Amino acid sequence: MYVFVPLRVVERRLYKIEPFSDNVYMHVWPFFRRFASDIIDARCRETENLITKPLIICFQAYSNVLRRGWLMMILLIGSLSAALAQDSAGLRVIGNVTDEKGEPLVAATVYAKNNKSVNAITDLDGNYSIVVPDKWTVLVFDFVGYVTKEETVGERKVINVELVEDIGQLDDAVVVAYGTQKKESVVASITSIEPSALKVSTSRSLTNNLAGNVAGVLAIQRSGEPGYDNSTFWIRGISTFQGVGGDPLVLVDGIERSLDTIDAEEIASFSVLKDAAASAVYGVRGANGVILINTKRGEAGKPKVTIKAEFAGTQPVKLPAYIGAADYMQLLDDVLVDTGSLPMYTDQIAKTRAGYAPDIYPDVNWIQAISKNWADNQRVTAEISGGNERVIYSMVCAFYNEDGILTHDKSKEWDPSIKLQRYNVRSNVDIKLTNTTKLRINIGGYMQERNSTPDSVSEIFNRAFRAVPFKFPVQYSTGEIAGTEESNVWAMATQRGYNRTTASKIETLVTLEQDLKFLTEGLKVRASFSFDRYSTGTVSRTMNPTIYNPASGRNEDGSLILTVKSNGSNTLGHSSSGTFGNKSVYLEAAATYDRTFNRKHAVSGLLLFNRRNYDNGGKLPYRNQGLAGRASYTYANRYVAEFNFGYNGSENFAPGKRYGFFPSGALGWVISEEPFMAGAKRVLSKLKLRASYGQTGNASLDGRRFAYLSTITDDWNTLKEYRWGYESNYNKNGMAEGDFAVPDLTWEKVNKADVGFEIGLLDGVADFQVDFFDERRNNIFMERTSIPMTAGFIKSPWQNFGRVKNQGVDLSLNIRKQFGRDFFISAMGTFTYAHNTILEMDEPAAVVGTNRAETGHPVGQLFGYIDEGLYTYDDFVDVENGILRSDLPTVTLVSKVRPGDIKYKDVNGDGKIDVYDKSPIGGTKNPEMVYGFGFTFSWKDLDISALFQGVGKTWNILSGNIIPASNKGTTYNIFTNYTDRWTEDNPSQNVFYPRLDYGVNANNSQASTWWLKDMSFLRLKNIEIGYSLPKKFAERSFISSARVYLRGTNLLTFSKFKLWDPELASNTGAAYPVMKSISAGLEFKF
Repeated sequence: MYVFVPLRVVERRLYKIEPFSDNVYMHVWPFFRRFASDIIDARCRETENLITKPLIICFQAYSNVLRRGWLMMILLIGSLSAALAQDSAGLRVIGNVTDEKGEPLVAATVYAKNNKSVNAITDLDGNYSIVVPDKWTVLVFDFVGYVTKEETVGERKVINVELVEDIGQLDDAVVVAYGTQKKESVVASITSIEPSALKVSTSRSLTNNLAGNVAGVLAIQRSGEPGYDNSTFWIRGISTFQGVGGDPLVLVDGIERSLDTIDAEEIASFSVLKDAAASAVYGVRGANGVILINTKRGEAGKPKVTIKAEFAGTQPVKLPAYIGAADYMQLLDDVLVDTGSLPMYTDQIAKTRAGYAPDIYPDVNWIQAISKNWADNQRVTAEISGGNERVIYSMVCAFYNEDGILTHDKSKEWDPSIKLQRYNVRSNVDIKLTNTTKLRINIGGYMQERNSTPDSVSEIFNRAFRAVPFKFPVQYSTGEIAGTEESNVWAMATQRGYNRTTASKIETLVTLEQDLKFLTEGLKVRASFSFDRYSTGTVSRTMNPTIYNPASGRNEDGSLILTVKSNGSNTLGHSSSGTFGNKSVYLEAAATYDRTFNRKHAVSGLLLFNRRNYDNGGKLPYRNQGLAGRASYTYANRYVAEFNFGYNGSENFAPGKRYGFFPSGALGWVISEEPFMAGAKRVLSKLKLRASYGQTGNASLDGRRFAYLSTITDDWNTLKEYRWGYESNYNKNGMAEGDFAVPDLTWEKVNKADVGFEIGLLDGVADFQVDFFDERRNNIFMERTSIPMTAGFIKSPWQNFGRVKNQGVDLSLNIRKQFGRDFFISAMGTFTYAHNTILEMDEPAAVVGTNRAETGHPVGQLFGYIDEGLYTYDDFVDVENGILRSDLPTVTLVSKVRPGDIKYKDVNGDGKIDVYDKSPIGGTKNPEMVYGFGFTFSWKDLDISALFQGVGKTWNILSGNIIPASNKGTTYNIFTNYTDRWTEDNPSQNVFYPRLDYGVNANNSQASTWWLKDMSFLRLKNIEIGYSLPKKFAERSFISSARVYLRGTNLLTFSKFKLWDPELASNTGAAYPVMKSISAGLEFKF
């Protein structure tokens, strides 16, 4: 018989040993606890003495070794265990258990498959010794985080085993809503990624590292402006046309917070909850999926310190390329001639090309004038963790600094260029008050400072597109600044002063957890309290420079002939402002139960109450509360059933309708654990099927609260005023019903279905996961648009009216393989596709059922005319007067069309081209497809990795303002592809620009399929090469490990669209560009 004593008995006896120092306790006791995890009560005091006495002798010897500094280590717990537990009869087998790199696995378990009492534990060198009954015995080799392996003894006396890491599953627990679950019992659709995968760029915001990295997440970065460079992201796409209620819920340590302000080094785990089974417990908050982030916590042991620093140089991925002044004016003259007018710029063109008098004949690239060739950013982090049995701690400090590409005037004492600095601090402390009571205290937050111009950076780039290159120089050689109705964009960027904005937030969380195992095993309760406070303020130092009209020439003395357009000031003004910000108070109380009976029946449960008070300085704070529950049952690690629910209340609905119940259910079958699959284990190591169906809700209305109540308005802009008396010289504002009461308004409900399967191949070498999902959102809140004005409503009433269907698939593939001790390779891939369709929305009666209806198309569907190429001479009866053939529809957009103009389809067949022919074209701006793939190679101490990110099914309609000469040369730059256009000499249909007019051509500038462009792209998101200092060198110093690396971010972009970065939302390219970077970094661990 193999008999165990309770660990607490052994621990109590060991602590009584005089030489049993803290070092022994810190190093040996955790090891012993690990191999002695399966325990039963001792039957007698003799058995207790039999086991503890030899252990005490070993611990005493080990303590003496540590105290005297000997180089030998005497610790043979594995052999001792075998000697105590096993009979001398049978066959003795010895061997070694290592990982893929040849490193020994300490405390791996080796046992007989049909008799677990025959077992052994590997020692510090990975060695084991076990006595088995006969040669037919099957040995099982098991280690946490690795794929279990089986070997038949046969005639062998030495069996060495190499275990393969179980991909991405180093923990036996998966982070789920309000806690964790064992891997085999998870039947919800959850994607978990290693935090290191989020460190693939030098970007400030984590949201920029999601696309292509996380299956199920669609993300797009629309700007690179520091502080506003966050990506917009969705979990499994968009399922509502409302302006609110479509964002995923982000929880940091269980508290609703932002993903844009946390540093990647603070994160310990990152999970995405995608289906109803995963998110239904969040009820009203989980309708659009949930991101769960747990921050780092300490581990018992000596202090560990990690220092990491990274320094990057950055440049725009792509800036618009414009033609110079001479080419610009030459094009204007060519267009004038083509339209029957005389050229205007002949002399000016010649002098500009010759570089004559640049003050009078300037040639300015305004994008280059306002921007630098490169910028930079830096990130430095420091982390310390450690503790003992009673208290463990972790602290992470991070500093991020970024400079923007806007230039500044070095002659000024102040600097308006963009500079951003962010400081993050997070400290987590766990205190073991008793053996069953834990107290967790989390304190974190950030402070961010941003320096920038007083004017909007987006407007500055827009003005740089509008400003033509030949009107006036950046600044005259004598220092004056010129401008017209179009501002001098360089002066906007450099001469207007600066704004300095500070934002800060403190985040706190206190959790008390009590293990109630003295009542029943597996029962725990906990209570949490959180208080978060955010505030922000701005200091403005602004001025207006003196602006002159463009110089008309020079005086006889050579001075410029200048007249003042607007007088400015020479000193900076001052103003400051602060906002209330926001504060949040959150309270949570929960009871959990997790227990396994007879090693087959695993039961877990959760019951939780929460309440949140959120105050953003409005008239009233927002309050919500709810209940959540979960029950899960797993039989023999094969069959899983789970039920979840959320029960939430909302202030927006009338009494009797305020609370919503949101249930979900899920089933799972781990086929690979079936006995009939035993023979296929080596090839098919995991096969799991799962399905879920459930409901979540939404109670957010766009701009409306307490919708069941009417409001009274006396707003002058809405009602104007009553006037009476002689000459109407008396007036008074009126009063009327504003928002109409909707007592029947009720919850939006989202029904979610998911079917998925997971496959593991070749003992964990490959892992593949696929999910198919279907979401149906009903009762979407919307303001009615079909109610006529004659009904008398000042504001349109709200109603549950809309329905949207959202379907798609997401999948992930991970491959990892170790070759010998030195070479390792891994590869990954993700794919997400989500397509939505509006099934019902309120539209005017004249639109319903026509080509102009949004119903039946995706949310955000682009609309425009459908082009049929360009008009040719054969389309005209009379070209001079623009008379088309009788079989062609009449064009009402302009007085007449000419050959080379865009020809549109008469969609409604009424014989004319007008606004009623606009139809759905292309798709949506927001992508429906995101994918990514990458690899990692490592050889000895050298590693290299790369990640590609792709976006598909995303469209944009270019602005008519990019058409050359569209505003007669007064505004708008011209792109360098201007020669790719229709002309009399080049009457091609395969051109970028149609026929050009001197001025706006209302036909050619319409939104249409001619200007519809596919903005799909593939980007080299990250490429990195690193070198780790060999351990033998690190061991000679106080450094435990060191690594240096070079990284490139967004270095290559492949797209059919060439004018600007296709990821930008702009339809003219006039936006702060997304940045690429090359960085160098180093990391030290002590």
